[in-house]
Amino acid sequence: MSKQQLQQTLFLPNDERLITMIPVSKMPRKTNLKKRSSLLCVVLNTVEIPVKVYIYHVKKSDRGDGFKKKMAWLLRDLRMLDGRSADKDTSEFDLHFEKTYKWSASSLEEKETFISSLWRLSHRFLIQKPEFVNIPQRLLEEIKDPHSLGEKAKSVDDISMEGEDYQALSGKEEADLELLMSECQVAISNAEAFTEQLSKQLSVLDGANIHSIMGSEDQVLNLMRLLDDGIREAEMIEDKLDTYDKMLANVKEQMEVMRDKDTLMTVRNTNHQRLLDELQNLVDHLDFDLKYTQALMDGDLTSPAGIVECTQAAQALHSCMNAQIHPSLQRTRAVEEQQKHFKKLAIHFSKRLSHHLNNLFIHQGNEIGETLSRYAGDLKMPQHNSIHKELVIYADLMLWLKNTDETSFHKLSAVYMSNLCKLYTREVMEFMESAKQKLVTTKETKGKHHGASTLSRLTGSTTSLTKIDHRGRSGSIQSVDSSSIKYGSDLDIAMRSVFDSVLEKVLSELERVCIAEQDFCFKFFHLIDKSSGVDDDQKKEKEASGEAASGDGDADVWVAKQTYSASERQINDQVRSMMAELFPQLEQELDQFLTHADRQDGMYSMYMLVRMSQHVINNQDMGSFLGKTFGNCLIKVKRNFDRYVDVMMQSVRETKVSKKNRCGIISFVHNFEEFANLAENIFRGSDRHADLDKAYSKVVRIIFEQIMRVAQEHQKTPKEVVLMENFHRMYSVLSHLKNPCLENDRKEAKQRYTENLKAYTVNLLGRPLEKLHTFFEGVEARVATGVKPEEVGFQLAYSKQELRKVIKEYPGKEVKKNLEHLNKKVEKQLCEEENLIQVVWHEMQDVFIQQYKYYDELMRRCYPDSNITLEFTMQNVLQFFSDIAQAH
Repeated sequence: MSKQQLQQTLFLPNDERLITMIPVSKMPRKTNLKKRSSLLCVVLNTVEIPVKVYIYHVKKSDRGDGFKKKMAWLLRDLRMLDGRSADKDTSEFDLHFEKTYKWSASSLEEKETFISSLWRLSHRFLIQKPEFVNIPQRLLEEIKDPHSLGEKAKSVDDISMEGEDYQALSGKEEADLELLMSECQVAISNAEAFTEQLSKQLSVLDGANIHSIMGSEDQVLNLMRLLDDGIREAEMIEDKLDTYDKMLANVKEQMEVMRDKDTLMTVRNTNHQRLLDELQNLVDHLDFDLKYTQALMDGDLTSPAGIVECTQAAQALHSCMNAQIHPSLQRTRAVEEQQKHFKKLAIHFSKRLSHHLNNLFIHQGNEIGETLSRYAGDLKMPQHNSIHKELVIYADLMLWLKNTDETSFHKLSAVYMSNLCKLYTREVMEFMESAKQKLVTTKETKGKHHGASTLSRLTGSTTSLTKIDHRGRSGSIQSVDSSSIKYGSDLDIAMRSVFDSVLEKVLSELERVCIAEQDFCFKFFHLIDKSSGVDDDQKKEKEASGEAASGDGDADVWVAKQTYSASERQINDQVRSMMAELFPQLEQELDQFLTHADRQDGMYSMYMLVRMSQHVINNQDMGSFLGKTFGNCLIKVKRNFDRYVDVMMQSVRETKVSKKNRCGIISFVHNFEEFANLAENIFRGSDRHADLDKAYSKVVRIIFEQIMRVAQEHQKTPKEVVLMENFHRMYSVLSHLKNPCLENDRKEAKQRYTENLKAYTVNLLGRPLEKLHTFFEGVEARVATGVKPEEVGFQLAYSKQELRKVIKEYPGKEVKKNLEHLNKKVEKQLCEEENLIQVVWHEMQDVFIQQYKYYDELMRRCYPDSNITLEFTMQNVLQFFSDIAQAH
């Protein structure tokens, strides 16, 4: 793009005039980078007053259709122009503004032109000129005094600038030119004629001007005289102004002196006031009331009023010792002496407070230890609300001690944990022993009401139990270990209810005691994490609400008010460590109790799983020591439950059924039904039902397998009957559970029950009409080999005479007799408990009717027009089945 185009598009819209432009490229930091080409433009802005000279860095626009200004600097901000070398020819140069910019011109001539132009412009328009270094002297004009050059230098510079630029026509000039050209029609087509016409007009105008000048000579002389008079008047005014200026100069000097004095007085007064404020602030921060000193030295730490006074004094001392004082003031003698005095007070009061609280911890531990006998007969842990209430008033003093003497604070914490640890260990052991004894005592008491037949499991020995079903049949269940499968005795049911209530009582009491102690430790030892978001105002409100309660009757209210919410209990390792020191035997004692109960009855593991899970959920948000302890015990309880399920499965595998009697419902199917009913009551509404679902799935699979095994091994009862009855019972149990996880098992049980019902029915129905059934099987076989149905009767073995002989052997009375015999056999093989006799009988009726219809159809096809029919009708068959069913 040419200089004129750049002027028109980029600078003219802003009333700027382009003086010089050169193509340049920035010097890259690495030699292997490609140089980026751009322009450096020197522009003169005459609209602004004073006139300003700009240096623009111009680059191509992003669209590539023009140029845009990227950076701009004022020439007056240029500190130095470095030509790199005055002796060697180089196109590189540096411009030093606030930052140094390194450039390389496209040629040496353009660089010299650019530098020369900047030299002239700086000497013409700038008072403070930039420094030009490493530049040949021939480029720099000898301009030491601009006034000495006179008009010559100015004219040369004007000409150079005008010659360097193309001046565009203004709007008015363009309009006048268009008007002139419009007056001459041949201006465009005949330039010579237009030029000649312009020359004639110019001659006419020159003559008119000469005549006008000659006619106005007198007026010019008068004008000159007036100008001379004006000059004389102006000189007189200048003389007067000079006089006034001299007079005002003295006044100005005096005003400046007064201003300086006023400034000094203002600064002095300000410094005095600041000094007074700083000293007053120092006194306010380090002034310690005498009554506070007396309270720290001899204050009463046993009465509430004395404790309040000591607390206020300790807080005031802490404020004085941690006052924000300027470091220079801290080195003054008065401040150092006062701080030493404060330290002596702090050390003395720290010893007094530590000694008093140390004795108080020991005294409180011994005093509560003497009251343990009050709870010997109750399943309840002693309440420590009284000691908490007595100690909580020292909470602020403990905070002061923690901030002032951390060593003494930790020693007191150790003393508290040591004394309370012994107390809690003894209480937990006695409480757990009482819980175990309550289970034993209750079982012995209830066992007496059930007579000698009640089985005791307290010894945990391995026994073999006999399960009695509802019809008086016995089936032996081999016990694998102490968790023998016995669901339904009255003693077991009563003891499980007792155990559930005892377990809930144990967990609730432990939770109450641990949470109360944990909340007290939070408040007393100030263990609340800073990230909990509890501000000081909220803490004070809670403390005030806690202190408001008074009297033994309000102890529970005080504990409730001072309990922190879950969001405030951000338990850290320090808190859990303190609780672990206070309750070192808690997890072990609880685990022993759960193990003891599991040995009594394996079913207890389900109660433990549900109850323990509920209490873990109640404490999981706090992340507390108690939540962790219950969580560890829950893992062991889950293992006990899994082991109990494994024992149940092993019992099913080892079940042996007597082969002398009919099978009926197998004992482990009875046991599973009772187990499922009991488990559903235990797990109803619990979040641990998924564990029960897994146990269901494993046990049901084993039961299905063992039903098949028993059906194969049993010799007294047909295989189909064993499968039909037991799968029907399993289908009923699974349907009653309505458990989506067992839906496939329920469908499988129904399918196997249905298949064996049909198989059993079909096998029996071949016997009442055996010869007739055999005859028609032969007829069907002949038809299957390709003999036409109507030709079967011509074969000797299947002639009409043979058919009539077979039919005569089965009159109606004989058929009914055979059906009665078949019904008796069904009653003998099926058990009454499952109520499947009528179902089987109805199924046999349907199958018998289907066979009757099939026989009748074969006779019509194979013996047409023979008028041969069975000696009993369809109505007779229905009546036979109905009479037999009603009779039984």
